[in-house]
Amino acid sequence: MQPGASGMCRTEEWSEGLMRRKKSRGNAAWVAAACTLAALFCAAGAAGQAVGPAELTRMEADPSTGMLDQGFRDLYDLNFPRARTKFLSYEKAQPDDPLGKAAEAASYLYEQFNAKGVFTSEFFLNDDKLLGGVDGKPSENRNEAFLTANHQAREMAMQWLRADPRDARGLLVLTLTDGMESDYEALIEKKQLASLGLIRQAEREATTLLAVDPTAQDAYLALGVGNYIVGCLPGYKRAFAWFGGVHGDRARGIEQMKMAAEHGHYLQPFAKIVLALAYEREHQPESARPLLAELVQEFPANPLYARELALVDERSAIKR
Repeated sequence: MQPGASGMCRTEEWSEGLMRRKKSRGNAAWVAAACTLAALFCAAGAAGQAVGPAELTRMEADPSTGMLDQGFRDLYDLNFPRARTKFLSYEKAQPDDPLGKAAEAASYLYEQFNAKGVFTSEFFLNDDKLLGGVDGKPSENRNEAFLTANHQAREMAMQWLRADPRDARGLLVLTLTDGMESDYEALIEKKQLASLGLIRQAEREATTLLAVDPTAQDAYLALGVGNYIVGCLPGYKRAFAWFGGVHGDRARGIEQMKMAAEHGHYLQPFAKIVLALAYEREHQPESARPLLAELVQEFPANPLYARELALVDERSAIKR
């Protein structure tokens, strides 16, 4: 599936902006572990897109322009060393852009979560696993490379926002870094209560980003997953989340995730996999299957998508 035109507009706008300028345990775990998966990783929605003459001219003038998209595509193909090589090259070419450092941080956490099976239906659809975090003690799973890169990305974004509080690039990076750290605290450190504050921050930043630029529809993923997961909680747990400042609405959450899956840029492929898992939770395999099929076609080197597609078909056959 090719990304919408809005994704390309965001790439051009952020590139121009860059050239102008050279952050009860089980209840909170539902919110932290799944809500912030939304803001976890930038994925190259435009990675498979044909390059037009104008874009080619711009890439020739600034070779770093395509590095992020190429790196994110490698990330979604599960080639983590090659993805990081591109992210580090981008950071060297554009040292003032916080998104390069955020992408590096995402690569460390994505690799760890992939190794732990977080991005599978077995994990996401199993309450015990989702609520309990990954296997192993927090000290055994501590990811210093992620923590360092994520902190640096957040500090760089804050510098941009001190100069312009409505800077879309800075707001996007804060949404990502706060979401990633919240997810890290919930699933790796297993500090679900502590992660609630970061969830609220990520949601506020996503809301502000959309107010600044309604075309930045990647932000809908953070809002959508949060709304959906909290909306799935039993009443008393949902009340706990409300007390913590995190609200929920299942139907609205699915609609917001659909917007990111259809019109997002960086988060589009990630929106598709999370939306597919949500459809599975809703017992709608007929809605999950097309999303997974698109991912298999776009990222044939990633066995995770093919496996999830096969599982959907298997579950559907059993029910027939």
